[in-house]
Amino acid sequence: MSSDQLSVMTQSQRDRLAFLELRLRFVGEFRRQDLVERFGIQAAAATRDIGQYKELGPRNLDYDTKRKVYVRADWFRPVFDFAASRVLTWLSQGFGDGEPMRVRQLVACEGSELSTNLDLEMLSVLTRAIHKKAAVEISYRALSSGLTTREIVPFALADNGQRWHVRAFDRRSGDFRDFVLTRIADARSVAGVVQEHETSDQDIQWNRIAEIELVPHPANVQHPDTIEAEYGMENGALRMRVRAAMAGYLMRRWNVDCTEDHSLKGAEYHLWLRNRQALYGVTNLVLAPGYEV
Repeated sequence: MSSDQLSVMTQSQRDRLAFLELRLRFVGEFRRQDLVERFGIQAAAATRDIGQYKELGPRNLDYDTKRKVYVRADWFRPVFDFAASRVLTWLSQGFGDGEPMRVRQLVACEGSELSTNLDLEMLSVLTRAIHKKAAVEISYRALSSGLTTREIVPFALADNGQRWHVRAFDRRSGDFRDFVLTRIADARSVAGVVQEHETSDQDIQWNRIAEIELVPHPANVQHPDTIEAEYGMENGALRMRVRAAMAGYLMRRWNVDCTEDHSLKGAEYHLWLRNRQALYGVTNLVLAPGYEV
């Protein structure tokens, strides 16, 4: 079967094969049951789908007889051409995992995002390592030190509203850090055992949940009810629970005034952090507008 034969399949067939490839490429494995549960099909139909995918990408998967699971083969080459944004949506939200296709807009829509050069093969190394709880060696371009090589133990992807990061233990610094995905030039799997202190449950900033209260800016907003309605506030405040590791990103993205006396001036500051004491000890608040220890 050639890739041209995808066009003669039904859309539901193509969606199932695309889902299969996403699992194989970015998780590193799949079971027949994954197709059965995701699409509500019979086991026999799932078996046929796997056979069809084997014909499209005959060197893309192997079968692990011991674990009874299909795994990504060393010679894997993608059949479907997914955009990075679709892959990140699938990884983070778990829907929209059908075959990539150009969808006609129902109403006029435009975005304001900057284009990024995200290497999906590099991303797949990271996501498979997250799934397996394994280490990865990366070549990373940092603003302070330039291109360096380091080993990390990734455990989650994180979207700060402007760019995607991978949260990981950095063996070079001995600490948990965020690495911008588009600054990772290369990645490869590393053999060996991940130590207990390198696992996600040891990341204090990631596991700490802070409860914050955002209110209309007392000095910059003349009609606070407008802001209350815009953000769906209750009793004049928006109460949120956020990971400490993500708090600084949130404050910067939404231009939240984090000064103690709401002293930042400017039309961009519509919100003020009323309970700044709740974020004491949050390390990435250096990113937050006006926050000082």
